[in-house]
Amino acid sequence: MTKTDLVAKPEQHLAPAHPQPNTAEMQIPFPMTGVRVACDGGGGALGHPRVWLTLDEATRQVRCPYCSRLYVEDKGDEHEHEA
Repeated sequence: MTKTDLVAKPEQHLAPAHPQPNTAEMQIPFPMTGVRVACDGGGGALGHPRVWLTLDEATRQVRCPYCSRLYVEDKGDEHEHEA
């Protein structure tokens, strides 16, 4: 074994890739309950500062300004409870 075999290569220390803004993964609506949600981008240190977002009253959705994740109101089974 040589000294270069013992040196860690940069790619061995990289965290899993964080979803990039405006990619297909970030366009999938994330259902939520309530009108406020905290978003930190996920990914631990690869995320962004935590921000609190409020659903738009008309569209019932909100997009994070940092990571572009789309949060939407979870309609759930609201029609099942109507009788």
